[in-house]
Amino acid sequence: MKLILNSPLDMHLHLRDGEMLEKIARHSAETFAGGVIMPNTVPPIDSISALTQYQDAIKNACGTHEFKAYMTVFFKEYSKKELLGLKEHIVGIKLYPAGATTNSKDGLEDIQSASSTLKLMEEMGIPLLVHGEQAQDFVMDREANFLPIYEKLAQSFPKLMIVMEHITTAGAVKLLDRYENLYATVTLQHLLITLDDVAGGLFAPHLFCKPIAKRDEDRDALLEVALKAHKKLSFGSDSAPHPRHKKECCGCAAGVFSAPIALMRLAQLFEKHDALDNLQAFVSDRAIENYKLKPIQKKVTLIKKDFLVPNDYEGVVPFDAGETLSWSLDSVVIS
Repeated sequence: MKLILNSPLDMHLHLRDGEMLEKIARHSAETFAGGVIMPNTVPPIDSISALTQYQDAIKNACGTHEFKAYMTVFFKEYSKKELLGLKEHIVGIKLYPAGATTNSKDGLEDIQSASSTLKLMEEMGIPLLVHGEQAQDFVMDREANFLPIYEKLAQSFPKLMIVMEHITTAGAVKLLDRYENLYATVTLQHLLITLDDVAGGLFAPHLFCKPIAKRDEDRDALLEVALKAHKKLSFGSDSAPHPRHKKECCGCAAGVFSAPIALMRLAQLFEKHDALDNLQAFVSDRAIENYKLKPIQKKVTLIKKDFLVPNDYEGVVPFDAGETLSWSLDSVVIS
């Protein structure tokens, strides 16, 4: 049995920089035609010069693999001149509430103060990508408590495309049908795990991420709309590599590394729920429609054959490490 995916896209991806970029970029570039690259490096990507340098570094790290890096910049107060210079180089601007996740200490303290930049983005058709958590609230409530902010943004800027990144709650799912300009991405791990998998027994550091996995009912709500390939939902892995020593320690870093196995694991999940026919839309078509993209023509063929997930990829432990998946990568063809 074979499954062909045309131009799969990862709409939320961390490639890091430096040595880590060199190690892991090719694992996304091998099977994905492109990815939306997060800007929370150190220092963050927040200027045209930083963006072009990072884009060149990504291209070099991908080696011989054909991969389109869809760039974003870190949200700050931008002038109209700056945005005009950035517009043709980016697919969106990523807003991090201060302290919400890795390398976000310089994020936005007060969303109310962002209105001038948001208005310019609305006028210029630049999407807003949001890490939607109230950083100082109780960890299980951070996304739920941010939902009223999403609603206010949607109402205040009705022509602004707002993407709720890596949603984790049933409440966020409901907003997709409530506001025309709200969209979302969802990760592999949040379709599969709950907080019980992370901390219900011995702590599982390689499943720990932010936003943290939630309850069964939240996971089930996310899975339902993903399996149906909801028209405003795209796959975004939020694949976020950390070296083993940063995960297996006190002060465990947040992030799940799923890039090398994401498509195979999604095929297994969608097959289990008799929804393989919708996987193409979930991993590519919806993103192309909503972002108006023209991706690299990349045909990825998966076959029904067992694949043993390695225990690590150059020192980075992947999602499902040591597990056997029912799908394997057969071929990748550029047309």
